Formats: sequence, C-alpha cells, structure tokens
Amino acid sequence: MKLQVAMDVLTTDAALELAAQVAPYVDIIELGTPLIKAEGLRAVTAIKAAHPDKTVFADLKTMDAGELEADMAFTAGADLVTVLGTAGDSTIVGAVAAATKHGKGVVVDLIGVADKVTRAREVTVLGAVFVEMHAGLDEQAEPGFSLTTLLNQGETARVPFSLAGGVNVATIASVQRAGARVAVAGGAIYGADDPAAAAAALRAAII
Repeated sequence: MKLQVAMDVLTTDAALELAAQVAPYVDIIELGTPLIKAEGLRAVTAIKAAHPDKTVFADLKTMDAGELEADMAFTAGADLVTVLGTAGDSTIVGAVAAATKHGKGVVVDLIGVADKVTRAREVTVLGAVFVEMHAGLDEQAEPGFSLTTLLNQGETARVPFSLAGGVNVATIASVQRAGARVAVAGGAIYGADDPAAAAAALRAAII
C-alpha cells in the first residue's frame, strides 16, 4: 500500500517546506484543493520540479470541463488529478482522454456520493485508475462519522481504491487490511508538531 500526504496548506512556500520534510516517507504528494485555489497550478509545477521522483496529485475536484481542466493540470506537471464522482460521465470521460494523451491518470473522488459502491464500479469502467473513498473534514466532524463505513465500502466495491478521512497511526493498519491501494493522510501529517516524524511513523505502520 502506498502512502499519500494531502497538503492542505495555502501557499506554495509552505507546500514546498512540508513536501521536503515528508518526501522520504511518502509515495504521493497531493496538493489540496485550497492550495490550488489559492496559488493556482504553478504550485503543482513547483512541487513536481522539487520532487520529480514522486507522484504529484492535483486535487482539482473537477465537476465540469473535465478534459480541459485535466489537460491544464497534466501540462503543469501533475501525474494524477481528481474528478468528482458526482460529475457526469462525460466529464470523467473527458478527463480520462486528457490523461491518456499525457500518459497520466484520473482519480475519481467519491466525496458526497451516496452510493459509493455503485459509483466506484461505474467510474472504474470509465477509466479511473482508482477511486477515492473520501470523507471530507466537514463530514468527519459530524456526529456518527465512522471510518469503518468507508472501509466497508472500499472492500465491497472490489475496485482499486484509496482512502481519505481519518487516516492516522491508529487506523492505517485497518486501511491496509481493507485492501486500499493508497492511504491518504492529511492532518495526521501536516498538523503534527513534527511532520517528518509523523510521516515516518505512518510509513513504518504499513506492512
């Protein structure tokens, strides 16, 4: 299982600093949606230039103009981009077309999708390299949220998936047991006093 850091910082400088600290322990460096909104795709270019050996993940959360937005991100240096699972099939197909042209990949983020299992199977057929079983920060703060629900959905879908939403040292083993291809850690890394140590601990917990 690969480890992905979600960098929900707001400046390119902060992203470069964080990436430099955690790069030895992660496989995928994700530029969070707030960062891309604040800094634009130049942040993607900067991270890829600094870490050409890492998979750079641009969390665009595209909802429309899939081919155009994906092409922009791939041109900027992204290896993976996200399209929302609630987007129409044509948007996902367009993004996949751009990915094929660049030799890159599309991840479909299932945040906000009611029936994640069915949609995961549908978008995999459309060409997603994997889906992201994702509970956002707002959902995680809601009463009754359980990581177990996401894990069960990933297991049931039986397609390649990542998991984002509550991944930390205490939960990462269960993410691996559920068969996730990628564990996505955000606050557990960037919110730690020592992000490098936090990333190293997560890496060590992966069998």
